[in-house]
Amino acid sequence: MHDHLREWVRVDNERDPSPSEAILDSQSVKSAAMVSEQVGFDAGKLIKGRKRFLTVDTLGLVLRVFVTAASVGERQGGKRVLKRVKRMDKAVARLHTVWVDGGNDCNPFLMWVIDTCRWIVQVVL
Repeated sequence: MHDHLREWVRVDNERDPSPSEAILDSQSVKSAAMVSEQVGFDAGKLIKGRKRFLTVDTLGLVLRVFVTAASVGERQGGKRVLKRVKRMDKAVARLHTVWVDGGNDCNPFLMWVIDTCRWIVQVVL
């Protein structure tokens, strides 16, 4: 159902139902005081909590979200959320490019995306 809503919004904006480009990013957030499930420490941002890995199309419509402990690395979490995007099959049939920031600019991650998902990764610094 959610995929259909995104497709309707894309068509209403005169776009193809399936996006050709996506954006991957993450955000570390502090967790509530009594929450202990999936909590970790993001040393880069000095935050104890959780990390959201988010993929959106170029309209900002959510494709997939994956939540982990904040200690999960950018590339590891990026791979996990992109695997979920890849499983969307027809809904992302036209997808060929994923835009990422500098946290995902290492060659092993770029090669993994090419080999596993068959998408090009564009790094924006």
